[in-house]
Amino acid sequence: MQANEQGRQVKYPTGIGTSDASSIRLLGHDLAGELMGNVGFGELALWLATQRRPTPQQVRVFEAVLVSLADHGFTPTAIAARLTLYSAPDALQGAIAAGLLGGGSRFLGVTEDTGRFLAGVLAAVAGDLPATDEQWDALARRAVAEQRAAGRFVPGLGHPVHKTADPRTAVIIGIAEREGLRGPHLRLFEAIGRVHAEILGRRLPLNGAGVAGAALADIGLPPELLRGVALLARAAGLLGHLAEELRHPIAPDIYAAIDRNAVYRPGASADSPEQR
Repeated sequence: MQANEQGRQVKYPTGIGTSDASSIRLLGHDLAGELMGNVGFGELALWLATQRRPTPQQVRVFEAVLVSLADHGFTPTAIAARLTLYSAPDALQGAIAAGLLGGGSRFLGVTEDTGRFLAGVLAAVAGDLPATDEQWDALARRAVAEQRAAGRFVPGLGHPVHKTADPRTAVIIGIAEREGLRGPHLRLFEAIGRVHAEILGRRLPLNGAGVAGAALADIGLPPELLRGVALLARAAGLLGHLAEELRHPIAPDIYAAIDRNAVYRPGASADSPEQR
């Protein structure tokens, strides 16, 4: 503790962890004596995020989501991480950070955006949740129609690669169902998948990152933390990319291909996309 200007001692409370010369306490437990070897990383991460020890069922859903979001090939996040490692091979943390900084509205952020959207729709019905698929469909139609009328996209619909069906979606829903955790966010998202084509005029797949957000919301994570879970998962994928980059580097070829094919054009940066 330290004293403030009035001489009173200032305290900084935390429910996460503390340590002294001989022990480390985490979430009220002895780290070395109680947690290490007894608690998996997924369980610990969910426990830290919610400040409540999760059930085994919640952990299984959470870990399924982590696996689903760990990697998606040569996305911009992975490429950024590999190029940063090539530029600064002495700073692995910088390469991972570069990849994580790319987790935005087009990649990974869909998890948060979908969770926020679904939570907002459910909050508007004030706990008067639908009881049948038909009622869920009616709520979904209203939500999609309102988004379209406002000129906004429906988060979690569509995928740049998986044009027909995202292979992760049905698996996450199935795991949540088996664990008894297919709650209102997932049910609403599924209903959106059933009815959106009636309003939008085209059928789009339910995005795996979006269904991940719905599943995380159903196990009690608040919308503002959902992107953090996506980043936690992607950190593992980035570590894999960087390990591969150290063994079989491709970043020099990416750099060389762009550099050797760069064409100088005066005023190009000022052109509009239509003029290019």
